[in-house]
Amino acid sequence: MPQLPDDLDAVAVRTWCSLALEALGRERAEIDAINVYPIADGDTGTNLYLTLESAAAAVEAVFAAYETGTTAPATADAVRAMAHGALIGARGNSGTILAQLLRGMAGVLADGGDAAHLRLALTSAADAARHAVAHPVEGTVLTVAAEAAEAARGEDPDLRTVVTAAYEGARAALARTPEQLAVLGRAGVVDAGGRGLVAVLGALVETVTGQAPVRGPRTASGNAAKAPVTVDGGSVVGLPVGGTPVEGVTEGGLPAEGFSADGPLDCPEDGSAGPAFEVIYLLEARDEQVARLRTRLDALGDSLVVVGGDGLWHVHVHVDDAGAAVEAGVEAGRPYRIRITHFATESGHDVRVQAEPAQRAVVVVVPGDGLAGLCTEAGATTVIARPGEPPASGELVDAIRRAHAREVVLLPNDAALRHTAAAAAEQARTEGVRVALVPTRAAVQGIAALAVHEPDRGFDEDVVAMTAAAGATRYAELAVAERQSWTMAGICQAGDILGLIDGDVAVIGADVPGTARTVLDRMLAAGGELVTLVLGEDVPDTLADALEEHVREGHLAVDTVVYRGGHQRAPLLIGVE
Repeated sequence: MPQLPDDLDAVAVRTWCSLALEALGRERAEIDAINVYPIADGDTGTNLYLTLESAAAAVEAVFAAYETGTTAPATADAVRAMAHGALIGARGNSGTILAQLLRGMAGVLADGGDAAHLRLALTSAADAARHAVAHPVEGTVLTVAAEAAEAARGEDPDLRTVVTAAYEGARAALARTPEQLAVLGRAGVVDAGGRGLVAVLGALVETVTGQAPVRGPRTASGNAAKAPVTVDGGSVVGLPVGGTPVEGVTEGGLPAEGFSADGPLDCPEDGSAGPAFEVIYLLEARDEQVARLRTRLDALGDSLVVVGGDGLWHVHVHVDDAGAAVEAGVEAGRPYRIRITHFATESGHDVRVQAEPAQRAVVVVVPGDGLAGLCTEAGATTVIARPGEPPASGELVDAIRRAHAREVVLLPNDAALRHTAAAAAEQARTEGVRVALVPTRAAVQGIAALAVHEPDRGFDEDVVAMTAAAGATRYAELAVAERQSWTMAGICQAGDILGLIDGDVAVIGADVPGTARTVLDRMLAAGGELVTLVLGEDVPDTLADALEEHVREGHLAVDTVVYRGGHQRAPLLIGVE
C-alpha cells in the first residue's frame, strides 16, 4: 500500500489529478444526463472531464521534465501547472468555473499543502469562482464550493479531517441544490456542475486517505430532504429519502410524462429560449482591459464567466450576437482558440470551407507506426499511442475531424482509454458527427473489427459487425517485468517475460519465444481459426517464423497472419479469432 501523504505535495497533486480524471470519466455520462442549468445541453460532465484532462496533462508534463533528474517537482510547480492546464483547456460554463476553482486553490497551495493551507485554499477557490461569474446563482457549483469551504473550517491540524469535512459539506450542499434552484427542483435533479465538484473532492479524499469515499450526495441531517437516487454507484435524479418521487420524476428516475430534462415542457425557467450561441476563447489582455470586457459582454448576453489572471484569461459567455462577443475580445486584447457553438444544433462553427464530408470513416488508435500504416491502407484515420504517452481526448477529436465524415466508428484499442474515447465521442457528437464507440481493448481486436468494416452497409449494421468481430477476438501481449511483484500466475522477478491474456498475467517465462508458445497454446486450447501476431520493432522475423510453425504443427486448420507493429510498448501482441 502506498504511503499516504501528510500534506499535498507534488506527488499528491499528481495523484489527485489522476483520480479526479478517473472519477469524472466514470460519472461523465450521468452528469451529462442531469445537465439542465444554465442550458440543458447535456455536456457538463464531458466539459468537466476535458477541463481536468488538460490540467492532469499539464501536471504530467512537469513530472516528465524531472524524470532524468534526482529531485521531484516542487509543490508550487505542480499546482500552478494544474491551474494553468485547466485554464487553457477549460470547456463550457462548468469547465470554466472548475478552472477558476483550481486556480484559487493553487494560489494558496503553492505556499504549503498542510491542513491550514488547504482550508485557505478551499475558501480562496470558492471566492475566486464566485467573483468570476457575472451573476452568481445559488443552487449551483458555486454554492457547493462555498459549503465545502465552510465545512472545512476549524483548527484541526489533520489533513485527512479537513479533506473529509470538505467532501461531506459538498455532498450535503449538492443534495440541497434542487431546493435552491427551481429548474433543478422541477426536473428532479441535483446541479450537474456541483456533482462534478463532489467527484473531484472525492478524489482528493482518496488521495489523502487511501480510500474512495461514499459516492453521491447526502442530506445534512438525513431526513426526507431531496437526495438523488443511486444508479450504478452514482446519483442521477432526486428523490426524497422517504421514497416519494420529486415532481416530474418517475420511480425509475426518468422524467415523467409532460416533463423534459429541463422541467415541465410548458414552463421554461424564464419564459424564453435564451441566447443562441456559446462563445469561448482564450484572451491575452491586461487587467484593466478585462474589467471593461466584462461590462461589455454582460450587456450582450448571460452566463458570463471570465477566469484567469497574469495576462491570460478564459472567456465564456452566451449571446445572440457571437460576432460582437468576439469583437469585444479583439478590442480588449488578443483572443485565440475561439469556439462558437450554436445551441440549436450544438455544433461548433468552423469558418473554413471544406469539401463535402464522406459518409463514414473509422478512427483507430494504434500502438506503433507499423500498424498505423496497415490501418491507413485499409482506409482508417489513425492516432498513434506512443509508449507511456496515451492520446488525450483532444487528439481523438482532432482525428475524428480529420476523418471528415458524417459517421465515424472509433476504435480505442485500449481498456485504459475507455473514458477518454467516450469523452471524445461525446465532444464530436456536439459538432454534428454521428460517432459509435466500439470498446476494443487491444490492437488485435481493432484489426479484427477493421477487417469486417463495410462502409456501404447501414451504420448500425456495420457497427454491430465490427463489435462482434472485436468481441470474438481474444488478445494477449508479452511484457518484461520491471520489478518483483505478485501476479495471478505467481511471483515474478525483474526481467521475467510476462504473458498477459485478456489483460491478466497468465504465464511467467524466462524468454520471449518460450513464453509466446505457452500463451498461444493456452489461447488455442479454447479453439480458434486465425492467429494474429504483431511484432515489436526489435523482434526478429525468425520469432514469427518459429511461432507460425508451432501453430501449424500443434493446431491443425489454424491460420497465422503476421504484422510489423514498429515502435510499440510490447515486444509481441497476439490475437486469436
